Amino acid sequence: MAEKRKSLFPIFLLGGGVLLLLAGLVSVFFNQQPEGIGTATPASAEQVQRVSLEDARAALDAGTAVFLDVRSRESYAAAHIPGAVLIPINELPTRMGELDQDAWIIPY
Repeated sequence: MAEKRKSLFPIFLLGGGVLLLLAGLVSVFFNQQPEGIGTATPASAEQVQRVSLEDARAALDAGTAVFLDVRSRESYAAAHIPGAVLIPINELPTRMGELDQDAWIIPY
């Protein structure tokens, strides 16, 4: 009986190692970070497209742009462009899907 127990030990050891390896792989698979939103990030401030006040006002009057307020909720409550969408800057990476990607979005 002792001989049989000794011969099963390597099998249990190997089986336990395989189970630990599988558990680690499952853990890595389920704990992966979601892919980021595929938006281009300008390399410098000079590459950011600027909108003139006149063009922004014309877009507001015509309803051809979405004005995105990225300030705090308190600042938005104090004053904002009528019809502006509030998404605080710290929430922007997770809430970009709420915006129409084909629309002209003017953040401020």
